[in-house]
Amino acid sequence: MAPAGATDSGLLLQTVSRGLVPFALLLSAYFFLRGHNLPGGGFIAGLVTSIALLLARMSDPGPAGPAEARAERRFVRLLGAGLGLAVLTGAASCLLGYPFLTSTYGHPVLPVLGEIPLASASAFDLGVYLSVVGATLLVLSGLAPRAER
Repeated sequence: MAPAGATDSGLLLQTVSRGLVPFALLLSAYFFLRGHNLPGGGFIAGLVTSIALLLARMSDPGPAGPAEARAERRFVRLLGAGLGLAVLTGAASCLLGYPFLTSTYGHPVLPVLGEIPLASASAFDLGVYLSVVGATLLVLSGLAPRAER
């Protein structure tokens, strides 16, 4: 039985998104982690995450109004945090006497996981990821119709 006020298309979207959103977030994590050696990385992972979050929002829109304004402020903060992290990653190499965005890597050994590759480029990719998610959701939230318009 459909929830009160739900249309058949809304129920279908809710049902599909329950399975699709976790899969899309897992795919995003895969793209983010493999991006250092193969195609992918922060940009593609950010786009996939944005699509997953947009699908989740479309399937359960919730109330409009002040909550939308708070969400837009969060998107701006996410965008700023991503840009800040990317710039700080590049500036860190300058502080060590290397050209801007010079990457370094190591292979720390963790007790349970063993030896793992770790590159400073992953911090830059995280900044790109956060910036893409914030910017994409900010743009798409601006395109969405609002109840007060």
